[in-house]
Amino acid sequence: MNAHHHPISARAALALALLAGAVGLASCGSSKPAYCSDRTKLENSVKNISVSGGLSSLKTQLQTIESQAQSLVSSAKGDFPSETSAITSSVNQLQTTIKSIPSSPSVSDLATAANNAKSVVTSVNAFVSSTKSKCS
Repeated sequence: MNAHHHPISARAALALALLAGAVGLASCGSSKPAYCSDRTKLENSVKNISVSGGLSSLKTQLQTIESQAQSLVSSAKGDFPSETSAITSSVNQLQTTIKSIPSSPSVSDLATAANNAKSVVTSVNAFVSSTKSKCS
């Protein structure tokens, strides 16, 4: 009977060793949260916002930023609810402003868009600061 218990014990020990190894790999600190790559993409897009290319250029930039912001917010809102809420709010405000600008915008229209774009930059920068330790 003792011989029957030995192979089972060896298999159990092997299974436990494999499980322990898998847990050790899973808890390894080398992987960053999923939102870090979303953060980098959005941060790079926001750094390059420019109203100098005209309204159509700004609309194109906004589409990219809006898409990247949605990805970032969905991946990070559980960990950073206030920061992601600020991003959503500032992007929505910029989007509303851009949609309301006439095809021949006034200086005032562009100034409003520029201020709203600055709010997006500010909210993204706040998120970057909040996630620096997790994404570095």
